[in-house]
Amino acid sequence: MGLFVETFAVGPIQANCTLLGDSEAGELVVIDPGADAPMITGRIKASGLTPTMILHTHGHLDHAGGTADLSDRLGTDVPIGLHRDELELYNGLPTQGAMFGMGAQSPPEPTLWLEHGQRLTIGQFEIEIRHTPGHSPGSVCLIVSGCDPLVAVVGDVLFAGSIGRTDLWGGSFEVLEQSIREQLYTLPDDTRVLCGHGPDTTIGREKATNPFVSER
Repeated sequence: MGLFVETFAVGPIQANCTLLGDSEAGELVVIDPGADAPMITGRIKASGLTPTMILHTHGHLDHAGGTADLSDRLGTDVPIGLHRDELELYNGLPTQGAMFGMGAQSPPEPTLWLEHGQRLTIGQFEIEIRHTPGHSPGSVCLIVSGCDPLVAVVGDVLFAGSIGRTDLWGGSFEVLEQSIREQLYTLPDDTRVLCGHGPDTTIGREKATNPFVSER
């Protein structure tokens, strides 16, 4: 199977941007272009694959701050995906940038609304959208099937040995814990988890060792 995955940190906050594609079909999606659009564009070119979507796990600056620049470089015909509950944060990217002393362009309007249970395709692979609020109201995780093991791109919902912050606007530990238990910990233990910051992990490892949300 020709699953292409490349994850790399972008911007001063070092959030992970992920390129996910089907090397046989020649297509990829860009997930969380938080900054450094020229570098992202270079990585896309090096992959030899054609970008078909820009998707966001959520609308925080470090995950969406480079969307406007990247969209300009890829062309406005590439759909931009976001959950509706994240639109206020996403539209407020310039304000978020000012709060952190960084500039941020006003983002282009989303053209693909991500909804819980929705299924997108990238070549022979399927991406299931799971709404996982708690870090932010419209956070989503992207569950990739058609590969073994499954791949879950989880943004800032779950980290290796940690979880996303819940003290930001719209955050709640109780809601985040429920999202993790119901939407992530129900996945197979060998599911590869691509986090929004830091290294990869697996569902089984987090269920057994995560100090914030352990397996009951």
